[in-house]
Amino acid sequence: MREVLAEAAFELFLERGYEQTTVDDIVARAGVGRRSFFRYFPSKEDAVFPDHERCLADMTQFLAAAEHAADPVAAVCDAARLVLRMYAADPEFSVQRYRLTREVPGLRTYELSVVRRYERTLAGYLHGRYAGRPDGALRADVIAAAVVAAHNNALRSWLRSGGEGDAEAAVDHALGLVLDVWGSAAETAAATAAGTRVPATADDTSGAPANGGGAESGDDDVVVLVTRRGTPIWRVVQRIEAALEPR
Repeated sequence: MREVLAEAAFELFLERGYEQTTVDDIVARAGVGRRSFFRYFPSKEDAVFPDHERCLADMTQFLAAAEHAADPVAAVCDAARLVLRMYAADPEFSVQRYRLTREVPGLRTYELSVVRRYERTLAGYLHGRYAGRPDGALRADVIAAAVVAAHNNALRSWLRSGGEGDAEAAVDHALGLVLDVWGSAAETAAATAAGTRVPATADDTSGAPANGGGAESGDDDVVVLVTRRGTPIWRVVQRIEAALEPR
C-alpha cells in the first residue's frame, strides 16, 4: 500500500504539479481513504521520499554490524553507498524526483532534512569509534560531513545528467577522496610523516622487504619526512612512496 500511494502521489505531482495536488487527490487515485494515507505518510512531502526511511534503517543496521571494522572511514563510505544503490535501483523515478525537488522549495527543504539525518547516522557511528581520542567528536563530525558532501556531489551530477553514465564509479571516485585524507592508510602516512613509527599490520601480506629493496633486513626502515604544516595528505603520501622506492 505504501508503494501504491507513493506511485499515485508522484503521478499526480507530474500531471498537475505538486502544489495543485491534495491528499484527497492522491487517495482517490489510489482508491483508498485518507486514513490509509496518513497511516503510511505523515505529510504530502513524505510521499515524495517513500524510500528514505527504509534506507536509513538499512544504514543503521549496516553500521551496527561494522562496529569492529578495521577502517571506520571505509565503513561509513560503504554505508553511504546504500543511498546510491537506492537511487540507482530506479533511475527514472530518481531523476524525476530530483527535478521536482528543484522546482518546489518546500521539497528541497525536506530533502535537506533527510540528508541531515543520514549525516547524523554516520557521525553517530564515528563518535563511537573515535570515543577515546581527544579530537574524536570533531573528527567524527568532519568525516561524516565530508562523506555526505562527496556522495551527494557525485549523485547529483548523475541526476542532473538524466541518469546517464556510471553513478557507482562517480561516487566511488568522490568517496575515494575522503579515504585519501581520513582513511586508515592516510592516517598511517601522516603519523609516519610526523616521525611516529607505525608498526606493520597483519594485513600486510605483500611479502616485500620493509626497506623496499631487494636485500633482506632484520629491522624496519624508518622514514622521517620534514614538511610544511598544512601540506595535503596526498602530497605527504606521494613523498613517502618516492622515498621507499627501490634505489
